[in-house]
Amino acid sequence: MGKYLLLFYIFLLCSDKFFAQYEAVNAFPDLSFNNAVDFQNPGDGSNRIFVVEQAGIIRVFYNNPGTSSDKIFLDIRDRVASGGEMGLLGLAFHPDYSQNGFFYVDYTSTNPNRHTVVARYKVSGSNPDSADIESETILLTQEQPFANHNGGKVAFGPDGYLYISFGDGGSGGDPYNNGQNLSTFLGKILRIDVNSSNGNLNYSIPPSNPFAGNTSGYKEEIYAYGLRNPWRYSFDFTTNKLWCADVGQDQWEEIDTIQKGKNYGWRIMEGNHCYNPPSGCDTAGLTLPVWEYSHNSGNCSITGGYVYRGKSAPGLAGKYIYADYCTSNIWALDVSGSPPQNQFLFRAPGQITAFGIDQDNELYFCDFDGSIYKLKSSSTGVNSLNNAPGAFKLFQNYPNPFNPVTKISYYLPEAGIIKIEIINELGKILEVLENGSKPPGNHETDWNASDYGSGIYYAKVIIKSITGKYYNKTIKMVLLK
Repeated sequence: MGKYLLLFYIFLLCSDKFFAQYEAVNAFPDLSFNNAVDFQNPGDGSNRIFVVEQAGIIRVFYNNPGTSSDKIFLDIRDRVASGGEMGLLGLAFHPDYSQNGFFYVDYTSTNPNRHTVVARYKVSGSNPDSADIESETILLTQEQPFANHNGGKVAFGPDGYLYISFGDGGSGGDPYNNGQNLSTFLGKILRIDVNSSNGNLNYSIPPSNPFAGNTSGYKEEIYAYGLRNPWRYSFDFTTNKLWCADVGQDQWEEIDTIQKGKNYGWRIMEGNHCYNPPSGCDTAGLTLPVWEYSHNSGNCSITGGYVYRGKSAPGLAGKYIYADYCTSNIWALDVSGSPPQNQFLFRAPGQITAFGIDQDNELYFCDFDGSIYKLKSSSTGVNSLNNAPGAFKLFQNYPNPFNPVTKISYYLPEAGIIKIEIINELGKILEVLENGSKPPGNHETDWNASDYGSGIYYAKVIIKSITGKYYNKTIKMVLLK
């Protein structure tokens, strides 16, 4: 029996199908951003990237790892209230951007104070890397009762309509029950037609919207409701599904697939769990999430990503990639079977504020501290995140499989502060083996796993060198008892 169990674990260790290994590389090592909250490509074939900074700046640059400078595409800091969860939060390019030059932004305004503004701008006629700041056309506004839960995502769907996300208005526990109130934009995803106008609106209501033409005072722009703070949503243009990560209150983060007219439960439910129902916990008529995870192990706030459709990590095709802001865990969710399968990929070096895709559907994520990373299959065959050049090496542990002790070996090109974490498949840190300074050279650390059961574990080595370089790699280990 032991021989077959050994063969099974060796199979898991080597199998790309079941435990494919991935890494995130610093996509633009010579660039740095201030509080990046959105990453977009214009869809015009120019292979450019646009990064949104929360304070009110959009930067543009060519999509090349060797890019050493960017340009300011739009600077509206004078009209953006930034800080906490407020700011310039979303950017979307019109599907015909190459022809009409229109793009759309979502920001928290200073005048009127603390209002969400969704506006259209136009690119400069003489410079494709610069917007015409005087071209602003405001589509809609919404007063925010509190400074948090702004939502702020704007994106065009496969139907050509513009979708807009709003949080519940903030504070905690949705004190005004905005999520369930159909007479406000708050706690909703809206859908509007920006290609036509109606009356005094700079847009029109799609006739297929669920509340179009209603006589009950419901907002006709509403597409779906019962959301707390959707951060973020994205379309999978292969299946046309709309995926949304909704930030939870105290205990649960959730992922929804959004459908027209559906009620996603907040504040009656937090994930699959009763939160604050006004009269009993009746889930009738509610659409529950396709996935949830708890705040155990330090998780606290989901960052929504994309269904992967690129070529750099083929083992992730069709899986929804997302992260938690507090732990920096990144996962891949597969809902093709029952029950869904959730795969831990790795732990990023900093807080992940947003994901984005380029014109080839390759996936990137923004680190709040300033870097942008690209996801791909690991060339070393182990989960890793190497975000600085140099000769740092993390070797595969030996023996592997092991019981109960194994050695973790690494080489430091220069002195630095080193931390070694042992992580389980859920992304939970089980132990910290090292946390202190080390001189340059070869080093090794023993891990005694006698207190743990058979399974897959990860050793993550994090280094801050004396010259300020940052190294971060992870290996996968098999404990066999």
